Amino acid sequence: MIGQRESVSGAHFAFTDRWGGVSAAPYEELNLGGAVGDDPGSVRVNRELAAKSLGLDPSRVVWMNQVHGDAVAEADGPWGERPVPEADALVTTRRALALAVLTADCVPVLLADPVAGVVAAAHAGRPGLVAGVVPAVLRAMTERGAEPGRIVARTGPAVCGRCYEVPEPMRAEVAAVEPAAHAVTSWGTPAVDVAAGVHAQLARLGVCDRAQSPVCTRESRDHFSYRRDRTTGRLAGYVWLD
Repeated sequence: MIGQRESVSGAHFAFTDRWGGVSAAPYEELNLGGAVGDDPGSVRVNRELAAKSLGLDPSRVVWMNQVHGDAVAEADGPWGERPVPEADALVTTRRALALAVLTADCVPVLLADPVAGVVAAAHAGRPGLVAGVVPAVLRAMTERGAEPGRIVARTGPAVCGRCYEVPEPMRAEVAAVEPAAHAVTSWGTPAVDVAAGVHAQLARLGVCDRAQSPVCTRESRDHFSYRRDRTTGRLAGYVWLD
C-alpha cells in the first residue's frame, strides 16, 4: 500500500503503490484517482485506507484537480464545501494537514521546510515541467518563509527517461526549457526524462536535500502506468508536518 515512506525533522513523505485497496480491474487495487472511471465508492474507501495506514485523518488530506499547468493553490484546511481548485501544486503552513498529488507516470514532487513550517506537493509531467510548476511552487514556499537551502525534496515513482518515448520535436521543445530532460529510450529513440529535469531545476533553485525514487512506473507492475496501460488507476504522494 505504502511503497515508500520517510520522515525528516517532523516532515513526512509517502508514496503509494497499487496494492491493498478495493478497486476492481483495470484499477486494481489501490486506485486513488477520482477522475479515471473507477467506482467513486471504491476510490473513497481506498483514500481512507491509505490515509489511515499513514496515521492520517482522511478528512485532513487535501487534493487538487490537476491540469498539467503551473498554478499553485494554498490550502488553509480541508476544502469542505469549497470547490477543489484546478492546480498542479499545493502549499500550506498548516500542521497535520496532508497535501496529496496523483500520478501514473508523471513526477510527484513533495517538498518541506520543517523549520519554516511550510510544505508543498506538485504534479510535474512533461507539460508542467515546461510550464514551470517547479519554480512556481518554490516561489510559493519562499513567500511563506521557506529557504531553499532548508527544503527537503522527494520525488516518487515515475516513468523513466529510458521508457518515455516522444517525437523528436517534443523532446527538442522540452530540452530547450530544461536540457537535463533530454533523453534516449533503451531502444534508441527520442525520450524525455522528467524526473531528471525536475531535479535539475530544484538544484538550480538551491534545493540540495533531494532524493529520487528508483521506480519506473512503466516498468513496475506494482505501480500504475498510463503509458503502459492507458485505462488504469492513480498513485498518490503525501506530505505533511507534525
